[in-house]
Amino acid sequence: MRWYPRTLAGQVAALALVVVAVVVVAGSVLAAIDARVDGDRAARDEVTAVAVSLADSPSTVEALTSPDPSATLQPVTDRIRRDTGVAFITVLAPDRTRYTHTDPALIGAPYIGSIDAALRGETMTETYTGTLGRSIRTIAPVRGPDGRVIGMVAAGITQRSLTSTWRGELPLIAVTALAALMTAAAGVWWIRRRLLRQTGGLAPDDLRLMYDHHDAVLRAVREGLVVVEDGRPALVNAEAQRLLGIGTDTPADDLPDFLTREDDAVVDELYAEGGRVLLVSRLPVSGRRRSSVVTIRDRTELAAAMGELDSMTRFAEALRSQAHESANRLHTLVALVEMGRPEEAVRLATTELELSQHLIDRMTQAVAEPALVALLLGKSAQAAERGIAFSLTEESQVSDEATQILSPAEMITVVGNLVDNALDACDPDDPWVEVGVVGDHAALDIVVADSGPGMDADLFSRATARGYSTKTGGDEAGRGLGLALVAQVVERHHGTLTAENTYGSVVSVRIRAVPSVVGVTR
Repeated sequence: MRWYPRTLAGQVAALALVVVAVVVVAGSVLAAIDARVDGDRAARDEVTAVAVSLADSPSTVEALTSPDPSATLQPVTDRIRRDTGVAFITVLAPDRTRYTHTDPALIGAPYIGSIDAALRGETMTETYTGTLGRSIRTIAPVRGPDGRVIGMVAAGITQRSLTSTWRGELPLIAVTALAALMTAAAGVWWIRRRLLRQTGGLAPDDLRLMYDHHDAVLRAVREGLVVVEDGRPALVNAEAQRLLGIGTDTPADDLPDFLTREDDAVVDELYAEGGRVLLVSRLPVSGRRRSSVVTIRDRTELAAAMGELDSMTRFAEALRSQAHESANRLHTLVALVEMGRPEEAVRLATTELELSQHLIDRMTQAVAEPALVALLLGKSAQAAERGIAFSLTEESQVSDEATQILSPAEMITVVGNLVDNALDACDPDDPWVEVGVVGDHAALDIVVADSGPGMDADLFSRATARGYSTKTGGDEAGRGLGLALVAQVVERHHGTLTAENTYGSVVSVRIRAVPSVVGVTR
């Protein structure tokens, strides 16, 4: 049978009650001891005051020099004894002969106690057992006109009367202790109820087990997890630290906005943050304002793969369309030959070949980076499939040294996303997209224009800074992140990204080479 409470609240309450009980009992005992010590001290002060006052009184000196000191002093000492409550007042001669006593029958008998100090003219207090029992007594010398000790005054209070006095204080001490215990019990009961609500009635072992499991889950889960409390991260697991580069002490200005936003639950929103594509879900904590649990999944590789798959799908569709068109042209050429008009067949075939070859030659001559050429050719085919006029500006020229500013992968990210946005945004009534790329060892300029309406400054700022999208499925996977990814590449290389509406919607990227630091020897 368990003799102690099971729950944490019960154990805390029991421990607190035991501690309070021990403190109250110890305090009560100390209070009783203090009452007795104070009583003894007060008794010493009182008997000393009585003895010294009576010894210094001129009437006492006069009585001691009279023929019958007892007749004068006994009534006086009886009155003083009744008024002060002392047990006895004895006036005695230097040879110990009593002139007064509480029991008149003992007058004339020798005094029992120490008188040596009084004979030397000193006042002395002691605890001694006399005719009335054990008592606290003070003996003071009485000096004659010539300064000699002509007698002594002894005053005392019995221990029995002192004991009854301090014992009379015990009921008050007991009532005070009982009141303190009842108050403490009420407080402990309230604490127990509060702890029961806060701990769910769990035992310490259960709480420890929950903590161990909680810690193991945080370390084992492959998703980033952030617990937000009052708009601040209260808990950040290792995966969230890796993905976001934040901790619980990160300043609020450095936190991603999806952690500090105050809105309803969010399920699988795409964000571009720190060069990564993140899938974010947030669930508010019930009953707690600005508190939520945020889960984060890294979709960077998946988004890249989906982007490549989307590009390959569009490219395959373009090839399929071109194959269809080529078949139509081939049938036309065969028909012209069969009709006996070979010259027209040759002219039609060479015209199409020259146009295609001219585009390839133009891009190859202007752009030295093969990956960028392939991207532009693919986008050209994609535009042709969608009936969009796609062109490369005459001043476009990219040298091999431009890869020192942006890597081929970063060039593809910037140009590919800007062209994709332009293809989607151009005016259906007059669809056209124009690309200009100029780069060398000093700077790289990328300009993509289209016939669309463009974006105002606020919309462009939100698209580049936040880059989130709720479209997470099907062909729309990864959309809404293009400008954000471009902005991250530009920011990483300290470039500029601007948008304006002039001859069309124009988005410009300019990145300058970082000058190398050369040491100078003096």
